[in-house]
Amino acid sequence: MTKLSVNINKIATLRNSRGGNTPDLLKVAKDIQDFGGEGITIHPRPDERHIKYQDAHDLKPIVYTEYNIEGNPIPKFIDLVLTVKPTQVTLVPDAEDAITSNAGWDTKKHKDFLSEVISEFKRNNIRTSIFADPLSDMIEGAATTGADRIELYTEEFASQYTKGNKDVVTRYSNCAKIANELGMGVNAGHDLSLDNIKFFKENIPELLEVSIGHALISESIYLGLENVINMYLHRLK
Repeated sequence: MTKLSVNINKIATLRNSRGGNTPDLLKVAKDIQDFGGEGITIHPRPDERHIKYQDAHDLKPIVYTEYNIEGNPIPKFIDLVLTVKPTQVTLVPDAEDAITSNAGWDTKKHKDFLSEVISEFKRNNIRTSIFADPLSDMIEGAATTGADRIELYTEEFASQYTKGNKDVVTRYSNCAKIANELGMGVNAGHDLSLDNIKFFKENIPELLEVSIGHALISESIYLGLENVINMYLHRLK
């Protein structure tokens, strides 16, 4: 079974655009779970342009499924995660001015840093995942850090799939196999959508979780949030 974790950053972006509390981030998070969503993902950034650090605290009692906090492990982020203690922390090497995540970790270059951060999270019983490009040496490097899982960065898959180049999924399936052989679980995320999720799921062995935000919220504008969540669940099953 592949779990669907819904990234609610876009809900926070819409809320922040008017400076009030519409839409209500906490209510949306609760509704997503009530509609069948199996996790809530947030990605707070230092400038708090969408998810605010206080949101991470406020969501803790609301999320009764899996709570995943993504981000670059700068000191402020590390302190937040250690205080909130989500189900999972996903480490992403995004720059402060990045519009969205655009690369995985160089797990060999940053091995010592990642190992130190991961050991601290694991001491606090927080599952750890490393955002990784579909490159075998980066997956092998992730295994040496002590990470519980990897999250495959799927932007290239989505881009090539749209162009009809479906063979690109082989790189992802091969990396998933390597991760499984090395004792790590496999998550995936970035630009996955209703159009490509079924094909991706069918080709990735033992895919544990997908984190989807931008496409899911955009699709919900036309089709409705409850309907879209159940459409994803149907494809993932």
